[in-house]
Amino acid sequence: MASTPPTTLDVEDGCGGSPARRAASSSRPHVPAREVPGRRGMEEGKMDENEWSYHGEGNKSLVVAHAQRCVVLRFLKFPPNKKKTSEEILQHLQNIVDFGKNVMKDFLGENYVHCGEVVQLPLEFVKQLCLKIQCERPESRCDKDLDTFSGYAMCLPNLTRLQTFHFAEHRPILCVEIKPKCGFIPFSNDVTHEMKHKVCRYCMHQHLKVATGKWKKISKYCPLDLYSGNKQRMHFALRSLLQETQNNLRIFKNGELIYGCGDARSPVADLKELAHHLKPFFFPSNGLASGPHCTKAVIRELVHVITRVLLSSSEKARAGALRLGLQGPRVCEASPFSRSLHNQGKNTSEHSGLPKGCLLYKTLQVQMLDQLDIEGLYPLYKRVEQYLEEFPEERKTLQIDGPYDEVFYQKLLDLSTEDDGTVAFALTKVQQYRVAMTAKDCSIMIALSPCLQGTSSDQRPVIPSSRSRLAFSVSVLDLDLKPYESIPHQYKLDSKIVNYYSKTVHAKDDTVRSTRFKEHEDCTLVLHKV
Repeated sequence: MASTPPTTLDVEDGCGGSPARRAASSSRPHVPAREVPGRRGMEEGKMDENEWSYHGEGNKSLVVAHAQRCVVLRFLKFPPNKKKTSEEILQHLQNIVDFGKNVMKDFLGENYVHCGEVVQLPLEFVKQLCLKIQCERPESRCDKDLDTFSGYAMCLPNLTRLQTFHFAEHRPILCVEIKPKCGFIPFSNDVTHEMKHKVCRYCMHQHLKVATGKWKKISKYCPLDLYSGNKQRMHFALRSLLQETQNNLRIFKNGELIYGCGDARSPVADLKELAHHLKPFFFPSNGLASGPHCTKAVIRELVHVITRVLLSSSEKARAGALRLGLQGPRVCEASPFSRSLHNQGKNTSEHSGLPKGCLLYKTLQVQMLDQLDIEGLYPLYKRVEQYLEEFPEERKTLQIDGPYDEVFYQKLLDLSTEDDGTVAFALTKVQQYRVAMTAKDCSIMIALSPCLQGTSSDQRPVIPSSRSRLAFSVSVLDLDLKPYESIPHQYKLDSKIVNYYSKTVHAKDDTVRSTRFKEHEDCTLVLHKV
């Protein structure tokens, strides 16, 4: 690769250029080339924190974006009293890269997964950047600190701007980020709570989150509607996300967040503002007047376009990697859409099914690696734990902390559910569960850019809307393998969610039904002889 003056990142012009270059740092231990592939550097003194801006953060990492280049840096976060060594952080980041490259790319497809690269940064740059962005961080996220000691980060393409193919810089880019969550109801015989066979995890969890103050209002969104492949149900799911985004939907325009902050602003005002941003994408001729009619028309176009993109197929994952049939109910009893149809006496079991080549289908397949549910998985986790207590030196051999290589991937393909009592069986199910939980918590990024009139698509995938044509790309984010140590927490949380839902919501429904029955009992029909 030709070297360019590294003022910030050495990337090609436009989106999706070459990876970042790493710089050596005399203040840190020597890092062998095999641990950080690609010996690319960022030169000391050439990194300017003012060229980077706060982009967002989750529970375990924080992301900053470059002002001109289509790249982001992702830093790990830790509680103030739980710092890790530079070597541990380096290995953690490299595990993330390896898991994406060797596992999720095979499951989901080459073009959907962007693994990035581990980079080493000047420590002074990281410290100044941390100070610069601190005031932009949400207060609720400030319980953890950005890692300013190791100098390691991940360099990734900015998927709010990046497309599968390069676009001219003057073209606007719209990006919709969706966190669809788990798209199936548990089908395992190990499930002891009957409610889990009827109501999906997301819909049950909503009630607990509102009760604990996490959200102010219960969302009408149900993942099973989005994963149904039925356009009417998918439209309802997307409209529900737009009305109550929580942390499941965000929209960016030219890399800037314009919708979905999860705050208490008026949804009506937000939708009007969103429609104003979106109008040039879907109605470039300005054929619509402003007002409620315009807002509804623009939002309707957005919903229809996203649905078409989600149902589109662009490539195949590894042939025959996973063939898991959907065994449980295809409809969640708590979904407002399903309840509405049921009240109208219509059949709620009708479904269209997802095309096998689309990303939603592939994501659902990976989610269904959770064949036993946490109730069936937890005893197997305890079996592995007991083995590790007796033979702690075997933890590395079991690949619990990596390496996430081809050997790890091949073991995931064993879909047998017959327990032979071995640690090997238990470990396989535990690892499959961790991968499934990763897929249940990933985000789908849909980038859209208008096609200029009179130009060819240059082999770009294109989705038509009513008044325009939009080139698009689809990517997946948040593919860090879920920690082995989180399984006991998941077990306790599952019980807490189901118990709360059963004692409050379901009990309330039973009371309503009982009251209606008693009202009928009080009615006496008197027959008079004629």
